Amino acid sequence: MSAADAPTVKRPFFRRKKTCPFSGPNAPAIDWKDTKTLSRYVSERGKMIPSRITAVSQKKQRELAKNIKRARFMALMPYVNVDTEAARPPRKPYGDKS
Repeated sequence: MSAADAPTVKRPFFRRKKTCPFSGPNAPAIDWKDTKTLSRYVSERGKMIPSRITAVSQKKQRELAKNIKRARFMALMPYVNVDTEAARPPRKPYGDKS
């Protein structure tokens, strides 16, 4: 059996290990007053993005969530993005047959 006759073996997909953006020597601190950093971890609808997508560690994700909630409470960040609500057409009143 020659090398040309051997069955080809597919290599499995190589997935790079994600590292926490808040861990390490030059990592930014999580601060509720820094809305620019916090807004990277909030979707356009106002929901917090989960750590499995952002690669934030479990400990830092809890701290991040606490600081996002604090910034919302202090009116530095919105709870809900108003632009997405305004784009929706107005609802018809209940029972309106027109």
